[in-house]
Amino acid sequence: AFLDGMTVDAAKEEVARRLEATDLFGAPQGARQTNYRLRDWGISRQRYWGCPIPVIHCPTCDVVPVPDADLPVRLPEDVSFDKPGNPLDHHPTWKHVACPGCGGPATRETDTMDTFVDSSWYFARFTAPRAETPTVPAIADHWLPVDQYIGGIEHAILHLLYSRFFTRAMRATGHLDLDEPFAGLFTQGMVVHETYRRADGTWASPAEVKVIEEDGERRAVDLVNGDPIEIGGIEKMSKSRRNTIDPSDIMETYGADTARWFMLSDSPPDRDVIWTEESVAGAYRFVQRVWRIVAEAAASGLPAGGDRPGAFSAAATELRKAAHKALAAVEESIKALRFNVAVARIYELVNAIAAATAGKVAGDGDSKDDSLGRALRESLEMLTGMMAPMMPHLAEECWSALGHGDLVATRAWPSIDHSLLVEDVITLPVQVNGKKRGELTIPIDASQADVERATLALDVVRRALEGQIPKKIVVVPKRIVNVVV
Repeated sequence: AFLDGMTVDAAKEEVARRLEATDLFGAPQGARQTNYRLRDWGISRQRYWGCPIPVIHCPTCDVVPVPDADLPVRLPEDVSFDKPGNPLDHHPTWKHVACPGCGGPATRETDTMDTFVDSSWYFARFTAPRAETPTVPAIADHWLPVDQYIGGIEHAILHLLYSRFFTRAMRATGHLDLDEPFAGLFTQGMVVHETYRRADGTWASPAEVKVIEEDGERRAVDLVNGDPIEIGGIEKMSKSRRNTIDPSDIMETYGADTARWFMLSDSPPDRDVIWTEESVAGAYRFVQRVWRIVAEAAASGLPAGGDRPGAFSAAATELRKAAHKALAAVEESIKALRFNVAVARIYELVNAIAAATAGKVAGDGDSKDDSLGRALRESLEMLTGMMAPMMPHLAEECWSALGHGDLVATRAWPSIDHSLLVEDVITLPVQVNGKKRGELTIPIDASQADVERATLALDVVRRALEGQIPKKIVVVPKRIVNVVV
């Protein structure tokens, strides 16, 4: 009853306090202690693939380490996998050696190490891969910790844990002077798909199912016999539930760039990606649209790059602003691993380029002023550079269509013109007696008098006033305008 009304944490604290405060035969009834659920890690595997464990078993000397001069122990290449069990046990000669201690007949250890042993400290070895020692501490301490660790959520209790253990062990042995191996951790989501189940309980693969949508309802039937199939939940792709997609089928139908673009665009990388044929087809349509825009722009006769006009027209300036703002947003999003946001900004830029390309092809504006054409070339080349890490094949085709003889992959990342990121106009919400009536777009450096005059000139404001004279106009700079009647 003494725990009634307490939270779980508070109740634990009270129980511990009472046990510590109550003596039993001259000692407290209990004491606080932290218990770790650690278990021994058996690193040996009865497998051929893995690092040999460098010990030799001698009937006279027992277990003897392999001498340093004989390291590393190399696996034999003439092994046979036609018998069950460990192939190294079946090898006729590899395991038979002389004991380093007494010289008598002995056998090698045929178990190999779990591959996690290698992957738990390879990043430290990579800092000096040709060194004669496991690490060169000064070099390892210079390069480590690893800036970014990317792995599935299961790594938090497997590889990540082992790597941290190895790092602390190597610090204790003097190979490193490091507390943690990784500075940043990012766990990506998984690719998931619907599951399909037949009436007899067996699973059906997506390739064996036809999904039909009628009157807002979805149902599935067997492609072979038309029998109804139950549409199950969306789960991690697995062979047991047969809800996997063969990447080769997607690539043959849509191409590798489409698959990459869909994976990046569908959701944040730390969330699961729901694989649907409709979404993949949508990504393919975007790939085709980009190619069509680039091809049409190139065919219209874009000016050669390099030379800049004395001045850009208003349309050209707006397009350049859109391109450089997109570049800044894409660059920031990639650094933050927000690839879906980067994709969204590229979509916006493609829309802006499409509108400008349509005007260029139609011959809108002053035909003697080629500043729009130069802005188009600049924007298309920037777009190609932004796409290159995500859709490399499409990017190279676009780069070639724009008249370049090299690869965009060999070019530097596009440069941002920060002067084009500065807004010279601002859009303010306009209220009448506290109720929003419209918006006002005005130069960002407009005076309060200019803002007031422009506000009163708006049709929506004039209609709301109904001929009345405003009592006052409240202008909160760069925020809002409120007309008080």
